[in-house]
Amino acid sequence: MPEYAPIEIPESPKLAHNITHFARALRRAGLPVGTGRVIDAVRAVEAAGFTSRTDFYWTLHACFVSRPEHRVVFHQVFRLYWRDPRYLEHMMAMMLPAVRGVQEERAADAAEKRAAEALLGDAAPDLPEMPEAEDDEELSIEVDASRTMSREEKLRSLDFEQMSTAEIAEAKRMIAKLSLPVTPIPSRRGMPSSHGARPDWRRTIRAAMRQGGEVQRLARQTPRPRWPNLVVLCDISGSMSQYSRMVLHFLHAVANRKGAGWAKVHAFTFGTRLTNITRHLATRDVDQALKSAGAEAQDWEGGTRIGSCLHEFNRDWSRRVMGQGAVVLLITDGLDRDDAGALGREMERLHLSSRRLIWLNPLLRWDGFAPKATGIRAMLPHVDSFRAGHSIRSLEDLAEALSRPDDAGDKARLLEMM
Repeated sequence: MPEYAPIEIPESPKLAHNITHFARALRRAGLPVGTGRVIDAVRAVEAAGFTSRTDFYWTLHACFVSRPEHRVVFHQVFRLYWRDPRYLEHMMAMMLPAVRGVQEERAADAAEKRAAEALLGDAAPDLPEMPEAEDDEELSIEVDASRTMSREEKLRSLDFEQMSTAEIAEAKRMIAKLSLPVTPIPSRRGMPSSHGARPDWRRTIRAAMRQGGEVQRLARQTPRPRWPNLVVLCDISGSMSQYSRMVLHFLHAVANRKGAGWAKVHAFTFGTRLTNITRHLATRDVDQALKSAGAEAQDWEGGTRIGSCLHEFNRDWSRRVMGQGAVVLLITDGLDRDDAGALGREMERLHLSSRRLIWLNPLLRWDGFAPKATGIRAMLPHVDSFRAGHSIRSLEDLAEALSRPDDAGDKARLLEMM
C-alpha cells in the first residue's frame, strides 16, 4: 500500500452509510464481511479518526481483512471506492464489452476486474441518465462479431489474474473436469503375453517339466507397465498466489480422478519454507482440501526462497517420493532471493532425480518475456520443458506435453536469448 500525503477529510453524516456500502462491495468480491465487522469498522474509524487516507486505509484493512489472499482484493476495492473520483467510469469501462476505439485497451490489474464487478452492484441504481441525442437520428453501432470467441473459449485463454469472481468460479468448474493422462513406463519385469516380444524361459521350462521334459511351446512375455508418481512443487509467494490456487484446484482433480494412471500424486508448496500438502489433497471436497492446505502452509503470499526450499526437498523428500521414475511439475515465476549458484545446483540435483522435469511459469504469458532474472537463468538449463502456466488453456496443453517426451516448450528459444 503506497503512502498517501496527509489530507483532511471532512466529517459527514453519511460516513457510516458509505462504510456499509463499502463492506457490501467487499462481500460481493468474495471477502467474508458480516454485520459485526461493519459495526467494528465504524467504531474503529471514530476512534482512530481520519487525518490521512493512509490511517483510514489501514483502519478498514484491520477490520475487514483476515486472510492474506484478501489483501489484493481489498486494495483494489478501496482504491476504486474511496480514492479514485472517477471510479464509476473505470468500472463501466471494465464491465462493458470492449469496442475498438471506445474503450481504452488495457488489461485490468490484479483483482481490479473483481473489485469493479463488486462495486458496480452498489453503484448501478445511482447511475445518471444518458443525455438524449440532439438530432432525431437513431445512433447505431455495428460490431463485427464474426471472429469473436465463445464465452467458454475466451475463458480458456483468459489470465487467471484478470478473472472476475464469476469467471473464477466458472474456471474452477472447468478445471475440475480436466485430466492429466500419463503414458506407463515399461519395466524390466514381464507379464505373460501370447504376442510378447521376448521369451519367458521360466514358464517355458516349467511347462516342459510337466510334459516329460520336452519343450512343446515357447512361452512369451511383455514388459509389465509401471505407473510413475507425479510430484508437484508449487510456489505460493505473493506474485504467484492466484495462479497457485488455480493449479491446486487442478491437482486436486488429478489426485482424486480414478483411472488417471498416476501411481500417486505428491504436492508441496513453498515460499519461504517447504510444506507437504499431499494428505490434504486426498480430501474429496475441494474447498475443504484447499482450506486445510492453506492452514498447513503458513507462508502464503510471503517472500520466495526457491533455492532453500529445493534444498530441503532434495534432502528430506527426494528419496521418498521420487522413486519409480517420477515426473516433476515446478510451478513458479523463478523470481528468487537466494544465491543463484546454490539454486542452480539444487535444480540440477532435482533434474537428475526425476524422469522428467516440467516448469510452468506464468510470466510466459508476456510476448516480450526474456530470461533476464538471475533465478530464471540459473533454473532454465536444468528443466526438460518450459511452458506457460497462467490459464486453463496452458493446463490443457500440459497433458499434450506429457504425451510427447521430446516436447521442450519454449526452452530452446529462451536458451538462445541467454
